[in-house]
Amino acid sequence: MKVTTAALSLLPLCQRLLPALPAFPALPALPTLTLPGLPGLPGMAALPGRVTGLSLTLLKATALEAAILAGHLLLYPYGITPERRTAPDTFRAATPVRTTPEPPAPAAQLPAPASPPVVLLHGFIDNRSVFLLLRRSLAQHGRQQVESLNYSPLTCDIRCAAELLGRHIEEICERTGSDRVDVVGHSLGGLIARYYVQRLGGDRRVRTLVTLGTPHAGTRVVPLANAHPIVRQMRPGSAVIEELARPAPGCRTRFVSFWSDLDRVMDPLETACLDHPDLTVRNIRVTGIGHLALPVHPAVANGIREALDTPDPTTDAAAGGHGGGLTVA
Repeated sequence: MKVTTAALSLLPLCQRLLPALPAFPALPALPTLTLPGLPGLPGMAALPGRVTGLSLTLLKATALEAAILAGHLLLYPYGITPERRTAPDTFRAATPVRTTPEPPAPAAQLPAPASPPVVLLHGFIDNRSVFLLLRRSLAQHGRQQVESLNYSPLTCDIRCAAELLGRHIEEICERTGSDRVDVVGHSLGGLIARYYVQRLGGDRRVRTLVTLGTPHAGTRVVPLANAHPIVRQMRPGSAVIEELARPAPGCRTRFVSFWSDLDRVMDPLETACLDHPDLTVRNIRVTGIGHLALPVHPAVANGIREALDTPDPTTDAAAGGHGGGLTVA
């Protein structure tokens, strides 16, 4: 497919714009960003190191967002159609026919998968193509069952989308034989998955929910977008946001929320932090990238894998649950 090939050629460029960290450190606070020297930019050496470093970080993050957007626009048609799921007996027709009868073999019970399936849920007016790199990273590190779900761009109600997600997860559990799944949701996708977990009993099925740039407390960005019903549901004080703030005693799902200090879709930035007294939450601050890079950047993918592979992540005890950090710039 020419479109897919052209888009994939842009992905290494997106990854090279910001270096990925080899590990996933826990940083208590945003470090001071310094600029060792820019010989080609006159006057920059006179600026304070923190301001200069922040400006450079913002410039790099903006360039990365633009590159990711260009690549994603090319990949978008690839993700419009639902994901094809290969049945276990797909290649049965290729088996040669035996001419002599063979005694039936005893039924063998399939072993339970080492890790639960991972369900990827995209954001507003998007599709599963946004997770191309993330699902490849998960598969390369042992996650054999990774499925990307599409919901309609015409979806107008988070509650309805959460019910649809629940039906998909039940089907996945039945098909794979797993009792529970892990879910990774980007932006609106994280809010839909959280509603399913908290309000529709989804904590019975979802072991870990990882959210990427999700407006847990509502976002005020782009006021003119209020014409769309689902955007109004993402505003602070909306009925959906108020429902999610209600008590959720005994919730069995673990939450890991990645939020970026350069995410211009979150207003205020801290709205992407999940703060609820009844939920087991770990908030991870990402420094140096914007909203579109969260499901794409390899350092974030490494953090997602670590969050999914950790049996009992430590709950942040810092005020507001904003502890921990990941620097990718």
